Amino acid sequence: MHEAGSEWLADVRAALATLRTAQVQLAAGPEKLSLLKEGLQLEGQLHTWLAQLSAHVDATEVAWQEHGTSTATWLADAANLTRREAARLVAAGQGLARFGMVAAGAAWGAVLPAQAEAITGVLDALPDDFPADVVAQGQELMVGFAATHNSTELRRLSSRLLEVLAPDTVEEREEARLEREHRLALRNRFLKFTYDHQGSVLISGSLPVAEAEPLIRIIDSYAAARKRGLDRLDPNAEYVTPAMNRADALLAMVAHHSQESLAPNHGGDRPRIVVTLSYDKLAKAATDAGLICGQLVGSAEPVPASLLRQWLCDADLMPAVLGGPSEVLDVGRTQRLVTPAIRAALELRDGGCVFPGCDKPPWACHAHHRVPWWAGGETSLSNLALFCDHHHPIVEPSHDPTADRWRVEFREDGIPHVIPPKRVDASQRPRLHARFLTRLRT
Repeated sequence: MHEAGSEWLADVRAALATLRTAQVQLAAGPEKLSLLKEGLQLEGQLHTWLAQLSAHVDATEVAWQEHGTSTATWLADAANLTRREAARLVAAGQGLARFGMVAAGAAWGAVLPAQAEAITGVLDALPDDFPADVVAQGQELMVGFAATHNSTELRRLSSRLLEVLAPDTVEEREEARLEREHRLALRNRFLKFTYDHQGSVLISGSLPVAEAEPLIRIIDSYAAARKRGLDRLDPNAEYVTPAMNRADALLAMVAHHSQESLAPNHGGDRPRIVVTLSYDKLAKAATDAGLICGQLVGSAEPVPASLLRQWLCDADLMPAVLGGPSEVLDVGRTQRLVTPAIRAALELRDGGCVFPGCDKPPWACHAHHRVPWWAGGETSLSNLALFCDHHHPIVEPSHDPTADRWRVEFREDGIPHVIPPKRVDASQRPRLHARFLTRLRT
């Protein structure tokens, strides 16, 4: 069966090679449009096959049996997908497995992948007491709508589908659906910041509609208040689109919170941006127009000199010599909680969670005592390391000294590394976070 599958994929690759020939490039305009549309359908068919295969692999626990991990985790590693992309592929296949008519339409290219996800989402939201024949009728209706509706429009057909399938109880069911969707929206809420390593941070998230409305109104009010001044007369002034104006409004709201100190303390200190820069470079950045840049602690993203000069107008300067006399970094047993000075030194040294493979920034981390306070450990830099809320309990020492647990130790140069338990690595080879390896190689 494996050989047959490989032969089929080889045939597909051969067909794709044929499509890349000069005949396609020389096709007439209308033919190119037709090829583009048919190519999208073919891509959808292949995606459907992959989604169904992923769901089958997941259902039969092949990845677990072969590698001791979930299908999504294995896919993310083997195919260089993100964990979210891999999980979405498996979920798409699971949705098709539940609704055969949708799967058939997707297999023939009549329903594109995004449409299939929208349809299965709508069908999943149908009341549990609907009999199979009513659900089948709903599948038929939604697959038919796919010929005239895109994925967003298909998602909006939930109430319309209830009107057709259960006209006598549509109002009661619609109210129940709205309540269910709100609870689901609350459970699925998230906000994520992703560095693109090209100078930008990508913001993505999901909030329940009712709870998001105040945020939208506040940002819109900041946007409305941002009136352009004399710069409007500048012929080289940037044209600001409504979307750009809303982004500027969000930044203005953040700036207002910073200036008025409205945000609560976090990690023993008020929220602050920390930039690492040698004193010589700092002085040069303040007085020179040269290309001097600093580095943000946590993201390790560079900061251009123009921004540094702006920040120097209103910045706290903290001399940070790790292990030096310019800051009192060791408070010993006099107090358990980490001081702002130690916190700043920790963030400078660790740059985020030190558990290998974790990318949580410093402000999302706890200051972990390697030797716990209850065991006589001191609140000092040499006994502290940053761990996120997920990895902190993993390395937290047990009252049982014989327990086979993850633990953190410090190298001679003061850098923390993680020791795996014997069940993971019989040799217990120390593991160093990649950000420390990068520093050592530069």
